[in-house]
Amino acid sequence: MKLTVLGGRGAWPTADAACSGYLVEHDGHRLLLDPGYAVMPQLLRRLRPGDVDAVVVTHGHPDHCADLNPLLRARALADTPAPALPVYAPAGALDAVLALDRPGMLHGSYDLRAFDPATEPEFTSGPFRIATRSLPHHVPNAGLRLTAADRVLAYTGDTGPSPALAELADTADLFLAEATYPEEVPGEDAPYLSSARQAGGHAARAGAHRLLLTHLWPDADADGSGNGYAALAAARRGFDGEVGVARPGVVVELGGE
Repeated sequence: MKLTVLGGRGAWPTADAACSGYLVEHDGHRLLLDPGYAVMPQLLRRLRPGDVDAVVVTHGHPDHCADLNPLLRARALADTPAPALPVYAPAGALDAVLALDRPGMLHGSYDLRAFDPATEPEFTSGPFRIATRSLPHHVPNAGLRLTAADRVLAYTGDTGPSPALAELADTADLFLAEATYPEEVPGEDAPYLSSARQAGGHAARAGAHRLLLTHLWPDADADGSGNGYAALAAARRGFDGEVGVARPGVVVELGGE
């Protein structure tokens, strides 16, 4: 299983980094997770629009799904339209983004497969078995646990503290964890977002092998480096495994280097 980071900023993109977006590949199947703001240009550096086999969206905030619209446009308006794209998302999460175009314009370009992570906890896409967990956020959010060839990628979407995180990331080869803030989440958001310090603790309790921090606030690095030094330091205080930051172009081979 291979993960390619297309973007990893929270809220809005920066000049050099898209919002959440991840390409997961195994056995020729190409799965796009959370096509947020500015993910489409990053995707097009690697694939043609019709090469994507399925999309999975954790929740309906635009920094996780806005670029589904240009992806569907590119498939629907091509000289030879691509087949309907399977799109998995919590029920209602994509209503706004799918309503951006005039009625019927994207007809036939997607096959929406809504699910409820609280009651429909698992589905498959190609070689991937995808287990879901309902995790706390401002809107319904699905944590994802992808398994293929005995390798496991766990992804939080955006989440506040939850006992379900330990189960989601249990002995995962890679834990892709929201870490909007380095040390502490401001009071009103504390039930719905996470810090890098919390992500490190969750990874340690789950026995995850590697931790990749994502959804960092756009101005998280005072030096403008984009390297997430504060987030890395905070996560490492609770987790002694390998820790990185989800920057565009980062590739992680699960089961190899």
